[in-house]
Amino acid sequence: MKSEKIKNLEIIILPVGQMKANCYLLIDTKSQDCIVIDPGDDTEYIKTIVLHNNLLPKKIIVTHGHVDHVMAVWELCATWQIPFWASKKDEFLINNMSRSAQHWLGFDPGPIPVVNKDLGRQKEISFEKHFFKIIQTPGHTPGSVCLYLEKENIIFVGDLIFAGGGVGRTDFSYSNKNELDKSVEKILQLPPQTIFYPGHGESDTLENFSKQYLSPNR
Repeated sequence: MKSEKIKNLEIIILPVGQMKANCYLLIDTKSQDCIVIDPGDDTEYIKTIVLHNNLLPKKIIVTHGHVDHVMAVWELCATWQIPFWASKKDEFLINNMSRSAQHWLGFDPGPIPVVNKDLGRQKEISFEKHFFKIIQTPGHTPGSVCLYLEKENIIFVGDLIFAGGGVGRTDFSYSNKNELDKSVEKILQLPPQTIFYPGHGESDTLENFSKQYLSPNR
């Protein structure tokens, strides 16, 4: 677990599950309200951290529908009676969660969560006095999105890009490399000092990513 503070926000980073997907607790430090981003697994661990820090979850958002990013959604939604936001373009992946978990991880994660709010139809989400811009970034999955807080200069990118210059897989039947390349270029139009928080691994700036992504030795 790591914690970072940016202006009136705190970000708690929890690598969860066998695939060490990053679950992010985005906290408004004045109200202690929080958004849970990509709760991939380890439900009890996430709940323990929330309760220990006296947080008030308001919604769950996922950057895309892969099993390692959604397995804890149902139980967390049921615990706090909060809505689940995801792109309905990835609903087929969420509905296939049990089969995917059994194939990749060797267990059944339980009930399939219902998408309450479609991120594919949203341009912005408010959270206290903060505003996410929802950027559609297909390629890794059809419904992949990035969550951009312009004033805070941070973005949650899911499995679009990674520290070191890597990008998301496109070898799945529903993936599209051309779309992913366009999505990466879209994100690189943001200010270079924007800090990105990926679905796996460490955060970094878009400037550093760009240098490594465009390196001829990559």
